[in-house]
Amino acid sequence: MSLAFKVFAISDLGLHREGNEDSGLVSTKLVAVADGMGGHAGGEVASTIAIKTLLAASTSQDFLLNITSKIDSEISAKSKSDPELAGMGTTLTALNINGEVAELLHVGDSRCYAFAGGKLNQLSYDHTVMQELIDQGRITPEEAVSHPQRSLLTQALMGDSGITPVLQLYPIKVGDQFLLCSDGLSSVLSEIEITKIVKKNTGQELVEALVAETKAKGAPDNVTVIWAEVVSSKDGSSQTLIGAANA
Repeated sequence: MSLAFKVFAISDLGLHREGNEDSGLVSTKLVAVADGMGGHAGGEVASTIAIKTLLAASTSQDFLLNITSKIDSEISAKSKSDPELAGMGTTLTALNINGEVAELLHVGDSRCYAFAGGKLNQLSYDHTVMQELIDQGRITPEEAVSHPQRSLLTQALMGDSGITPVLQLYPIKVGDQFLLCSDGLSSVLSEIEITKIVKKNTGQELVEALVAETKAKGAPDNVTVIWAEVVSSKDGSSQTLIGAANA
């Protein structure tokens, strides 16, 4: 018997975007969100590259250790072959079960939360200018919410290898719960608002309720939400792509 994820997920266009630049991966061992950026469909291409490269590498031992360099190489090659895609990039937040440990890889501002004891705890660190200013004490978290540069990233996968990915390890057990999302959710709903919805809903209704509340508040961006519960399983692995990666 081993640990696995029971997953519920949704990727939505939002109310103001013509295409979905988010991509996601849902499986019994690995879940991930990638939020792409760039003109001429570059965001869709970049996030799809990230998720498909991640999936292809996931059969290898310790694949998260060098996955960002592989993704960067793929993005660089694609950008060189199609100049219109130059400057494209993507975030990546991935959570992988390795035995009784969850491995969290993170670049950008797509978030991973743990939900325990009725509280939401952000595990990932926002690689944004705003977070750096908060850390320096120059602005408050409340001021950052409405700041015009709140989405400006300090790190992203853009094919230039100039990043420092974060890999964190967390011991896990049956019953642990995690929420992964693009900033289409976290930049619209506060942690208090997200927590209220999580407490009132379960399963697929939970992720759909989060997207519905985001839309009720305008949903200016694509919204991708993955809810992963740790369960005991003896079943084989399975994978599903969502968002742009499934187009």
